[in-house]
Amino acid sequence: MPERGRRVDVMALGPRGEIWVVECKSGRADYRADGKWQGYLSWCDRYFWAVDKTFPTGLLPGDTGVIIADDFDAEILRMAPETRLAPARRAALIRRFARDAARRVRRLTDPAP
Repeated sequence: MPERGRRVDVMALGPRGEIWVVECKSGRADYRADGKWQGYLSWCDRYFWAVDKTFPTGLLPGDTGVIIADDFDAEILRMAPETRLAPARRAALIRRFARDAARRVRRLTDPAP
């Protein structure tokens, strides 16, 4: 939930309630063209890249996590280091996360406006 008009690819709650951001990259060119990812670091406890097994993971910054994924499965190759959010930001993000999730569930179960 960074600045207005920007969206992360995947936002998730980790096993201990930490906020994870996952940026999905389709290849080297996609990664190199992404100039906005560092702006997401202050909005999560852990930051990951999700790439396929052919992606040159040596390009990815060492202080971020790496998830190898395909059409059927995913595995954390390198756990992202934890950088704890400020409590007020965490509370606001978790409330927004919950509201967005509830809206999506409602749209799935009751598509009428």
